[in-house]
Amino acid sequence: MKLADLDIIVTAPPAPGWGGRYWILVKVTTDTGITGWGECYASSVGPDAMRAVITDVFSRHMAGENPENIELMFRRAYSSGFTQRPDLTVIGAWSGLEIACWDILGKDRDRPVHALIGGRLNDRIRAYTYLYPQDNHRLPDFWASADMAAEAAEAYVAQGYTAVKFDPAGPYTIRAGHMPSMHDIETSVNFCAAIRGAVGPNADLLFGTHGQFSTGGAIRMGQAIDPFSPLWYEEPIPPDAVGEMAKVAAAVKTPVATGERLTTKAEFATVLRAGAATILQPALGRSGGIWETKKIATLAEVYNAQVAPHLYAGPIEWAANIQLAATLPNILMAETIETPFHAALIKNSITVENGYVAVPTAPGLGIDVDEDLARAHPYTDTGLHLEMQSDPISYHGQNVFAGGAPVKSE
Repeated sequence: MKLADLDIIVTAPPAPGWGGRYWILVKVTTDTGITGWGECYASSVGPDAMRAVITDVFSRHMAGENPENIELMFRRAYSSGFTQRPDLTVIGAWSGLEIACWDILGKDRDRPVHALIGGRLNDRIRAYTYLYPQDNHRLPDFWASADMAAEAAEAYVAQGYTAVKFDPAGPYTIRAGHMPSMHDIETSVNFCAAIRGAVGPNADLLFGTHGQFSTGGAIRMGQAIDPFSPLWYEEPIPPDAVGEMAKVAAAVKTPVATGERLTTKAEFATVLRAGAATILQPALGRSGGIWETKKIATLAEVYNAQVAPHLYAGPIEWAANIQLAATLPNILMAETIETPFHAALIKNSITVENGYVAVPTAPGLGIDVDEDLARAHPYTDTGLHLEMQSDPISYHGQNVFAGGAPVKSE
């Protein structure tokens, strides 16, 4: 069996667009006719440029190869161009293609992916959700309203979720880490207080920041929210400043989490060695795929750290996250996004029930992809999957983060 053909679909979720402006889906077919699906969570360049990168990685390092040879193909991509170091774009392309290889292998052997990478340790995976506006919530008011956030949290807890994530600390910018304004600290404290008051002990609070603070600023914000006992403080500073993140971790009580913007075990190992985080959040469509992220999770196990796969993408990456999570002794939880389009794209083949995801037992990733639906929603805009604000934050009033670049309704 050899890898033969590649197709790339860039699909745009309809409004409100939770999960980003577009998802890069890859369809890989073998010379024996088996098809595997993957998803590339890579957005440093636009979709057209990523098409070219994905095509190059496939044709240069994978075409004609046995899909079993994951390690060989990874080493080719990782070493490409005399580099042998993490490259966010190349490894992002590889990650989606690698996921597709595992989907192929599972289908060829009539086994779920988790059975091929250590077997199932966990029958179900604890899920968490971002706090998205409810039907009665208006935008952009929702993003600055602690009361609306508390209402959303109550609604998700009523559905069975035991952890909810929110990020009221203001927008992320292209600039270096900044000091939070007192308005943003006050808003963050109000959110924590309102949500904790609404859910009580029935849900963990997950506090996100998108890596926007200076070291001192992150410490100030972290100490302000510590009294509400969040389960994690996500990316308090830019992800590359690992030594500085360790200073934050040492100065606050809330566990630090990081990883959505990191790739390969080389970057995650640096975080673990420095004591910069005790919760890792790899996005499998960027971190190196299923096998590389299995290694990352093993490294985390040695450091007594936990893994919580990140998701701000489509349901194919979600499916890969769940297959990996099924095998991990140090899985904490997995991010989920429940929209009608997410569900329809995989024909409801994975679902959240009472706050948990049942691990699929069907072959491969355990999903049934609606290819026609994916093709019916092509991405035609020019923006990147997510974009940062150019202007600095304001110190004269509340800063509002607009919830992950949602698609605007017509």
